[in-house]
Amino acid sequence: MQRHPIFVPISRVTGVESGAVVLSSARLSWRRFAQRPGETLVLGELLDRQVTLVATGIRVVVVDAAIEQIRGGDWVLDQVAVRTGRRRRGEVRAVSWAEVTGFSLPEEDQGAANMLAVFEKLRPADLASLLRDLSDKRRVEVAAALDDERLADVLEELPEDEQVELLGGLADERAADVLEAMGPDDAADLLGDLPAGEAERLLLLMEPREAEPVRRLLVYPDRTAGGMMTSEPVIVGPNASVAEAIARVRAPELSPALAAQVYVVRPPFETPTGRYLGLAHFQRLLREPPGMLVSGIVDVDITPLRPEASLQEVTRHLASYNLVAAPVLDDSARLVGVVTVDDVLDHLLPAGWREHDLDSDASGAHPPSVGT
Repeated sequence: MQRHPIFVPISRVTGVESGAVVLSSARLSWRRFAQRPGETLVLGELLDRQVTLVATGIRVVVVDAAIEQIRGGDWVLDQVAVRTGRRRRGEVRAVSWAEVTGFSLPEEDQGAANMLAVFEKLRPADLASLLRDLSDKRRVEVAAALDDERLADVLEELPEDEQVELLGGLADERAADVLEAMGPDDAADLLGDLPAGEAERLLLLMEPREAEPVRRLLVYPDRTAGGMMTSEPVIVGPNASVAEAIARVRAPELSPALAAQVYVVRPPFETPTGRYLGLAHFQRLLREPPGMLVSGIVDVDITPLRPEASLQEVTRHLASYNLVAAPVLDDSARLVGVVTVDDVLDHLLPAGWREHDLDSDASGAHPPSVGT
C-alpha cells in the first residue's frame, strides 16, 4: 500500500523519536495532505534553501531542522542545521531560527540533494506520491536532482497527465535519457500521450537501439495486448540450461510477474525473436536438475495471445490459465512481447486511480499540522 502524508493534530503529538512520531490518540484524519496558503513544508521547501546568518551575513544552506515541545504542549521549529557553501564537505552546525534570515525570500535554484537524502530509501511509488504534494517549482528541482533511472521509476508511478507535465519540464536531451531508462512499454505509453511531433522529436534524440522497441509498441492501439505488452521478457534459447534460465530470472530489475516465466525461442533472442517454442515456469525450473535443458520442460499447452487481442480477451486469458504473464506472438509465430497482470490492472483500474485518497474522517476538517 502506498504511503500518504496525512494531517496529524499537533496537540496529539507527545514525542518525536527516531523515525516515528508518538501520538496520544490513534484517531487520525486519513484525508490526503494538501498544503494551505501560508504553510511551509519543512522537508519539501526548507531543506536545501540558501539563507543568511544574521550575525555575519554569510550565506549558508539548510540541511536539517529540529522542533521542540514548549510549555503548554505546543511544538515550534526552533533550530536548523546549516552548511557553509553548497559543497558536501562544508562545515555543518546548528543555529536557532532567530539566527538566520531569508526563508521568506523566493529562490530560483534551490536544489534538492538534502531532501532526496531523507527520501533515499522510499519506493518509487511512495516518492511519486510525495512528489505530487510539492509545488511546481520544487517538483522540477527534485526531478533535476534525481538520476535518470530513479526519475524513470518515479515517472512510471505518476498519473499520465503528471508524467507529461514533468517530462515537459526537462530539457529535451535529459527527457530522452529518462525515456531510455524507462521500460519500453512505459516509455511508449508516455510518448503516446504527447503530440505526435513532440514524441517524434524525443524518439530521434534517443539512442536508436533504445528507440526501436518503443517505436514498435507505439504501432499497437491502446487497450490491446500489443499496446499493453513489454518487449523485454526473459528469453533463452532451447539449448540453455535450467541453471542459466534461473540466473536470468534473478536479475533484480525484473518485476515478479516477468520473473515468473522464461520464454524459449529460436534465435534471435531479442523481440521480435525467432520462432517461439514455449515457456518454462519458474517453479518448474526450481524442481529440475541445473544441467537439464529448458527445451525439455517447456509448456506448449498455453495458447499465446495475438497483438490485436482486446483488454477483455487478455483478462480472460490470464484468468483462465491462472497466469501472471502471457506471451504475445505475431503472424510469423515470433515472440514480440509479454503481457503481465500488472499491465492489465493498470488498464482495468479507473482513470486517476493513482490519485485516489484514503478514506477521510467524517468532518473533512483540516486539523493543525506541521508540514513535512
